[in-house]
Amino acid sequence: MKLRTLLYIQITFVCFSVQQLHAQNPVIQTMYTADPAPLVYKDTLFLYVGRDEAEAPKNHYLMREYRLFTTTDMVNWTDRGAPLRTSQIKWSVGDASAAQVVERNGKFYWYISTMNNTPGKGGVSVGVMVADSPHGPFKDPLGGALVTNDMTTHAKHSWDDLDPSVFIDDDGQAYLFWGNGVCYWAKLNQDMISLDGPIHVLDAKDKSIFGPGFTEAPWIYKKNKMYYMHFASGFPESLHYATSKSITGPWKYENEVMALERGSNTNHPGVIDYKGKSYFFYHNDALPAGHSYARSVAVEEFQYGANGEFPKLKMSAGTITAMDNINPYKRVQAETIAFSEGVKSIDDKQKGVIIGDIHNNDYIKVRNVDFGEEGATKFNTEVSSRYHGGNIEVRLGSVDGEVLGSLKVPYTGEWDNWKTVKTNIKKITGIHDLFFVFKGGSPHTLFLFDHWQFEH
Repeated sequence: MKLRTLLYIQITFVCFSVQQLHAQNPVIQTMYTADPAPLVYKDTLFLYVGRDEAEAPKNHYLMREYRLFTTTDMVNWTDRGAPLRTSQIKWSVGDASAAQVVERNGKFYWYISTMNNTPGKGGVSVGVMVADSPHGPFKDPLGGALVTNDMTTHAKHSWDDLDPSVFIDDDGQAYLFWGNGVCYWAKLNQDMISLDGPIHVLDAKDKSIFGPGFTEAPWIYKKNKMYYMHFASGFPESLHYATSKSITGPWKYENEVMALERGSNTNHPGVIDYKGKSYFFYHNDALPAGHSYARSVAVEEFQYGANGEFPKLKMSAGTITAMDNINPYKRVQAETIAFSEGVKSIDDKQKGVIIGDIHNNDYIKVRNVDFGEEGATKFNTEVSSRYHGGNIEVRLGSVDGEVLGSLKVPYTGEWDNWKTVKTNIKKITGIHDLFFVFKGGSPHTLFLFDHWQFEH
């Protein structure tokens, strides 16, 4: 029995170490995130998400802002902050639900769902925010909601106007899909901020369209002349899809995409093609202390079947291949992360997004750093500390890999007293995964971390 127990512990440790080395799901580890909405613009993938606050009351959602993360390689994600907070929306009660950003003619339209505080318009409403950049700032052109609960009477509950998804067809006509317990759709005018005609209804219990039934979270797109509608079904939710030769229907239920897994009661699909590959975004409860109200966005790469069939997918620790390499000789933000443990993103008025809540043995992993043939011999970073500081160990390949160098982070006086610190490292050439492992004895946050860069 003792030998069997020892072997179990050893095997478990090895499996954990392998998962730690290769893990990339959830794609964001510095906060809880949900309801992924990917957008490809030029050479960058923009991932808009809701943020689940860690301080949420028990068994309640607490979402107050939408976050943006970007990538050009599908493995390293940069936190771009919160382009939109519900406190900026005068007619919102203050809650954030699922949303999607689309681009048209150089403008960016963010369709959100949130509780409405306008007298006579109570319940969840769909609104639209507009910006000249995918990074924002986003403004409310209507000063009120686009769709209010009194406009949608097919369902009797007040939260049937959740989870908007917008698709612009090849002929330029835009369509808005949304709903909870019933699936609504309507045409949008060219201005993208008004409806073009009536609101249509798809019966959530129609098995020919929704199979086991429609709960919420429609995601609409077109590929190879076929229209796809992904959606969540049941509660707890599994993910499914239907197809049509016309976006106005008839829709035909196809199959389940992702079965119930892990412990989140909800899930939300987001499908995108990027640099010749296809990706499926979703959320679960995979982060430490995660649960139904503290969710985490993840992604799977997939391939369509010969006739456009969507495969069945399982939640994984991540198997995405890097699409590009990081240039370490240009400044890289500390919040550019492939995987991390312990650290948190912090919004700083002076610096923007930085990395904080750093304690002993926390780490950041960055994938596919290309040092070239000439190689690097120096490492520098910008940091601050109001306590005792600490060290940043630059390690190769894993958290316990070869130490290329150790950079001493000094006491700088206050958190807003930033200092550039440099150190020599062992010469490194070629392409590698790097781990920044943080060391220090203080019970407080050791230091704040803004950016890093290598030198020849």
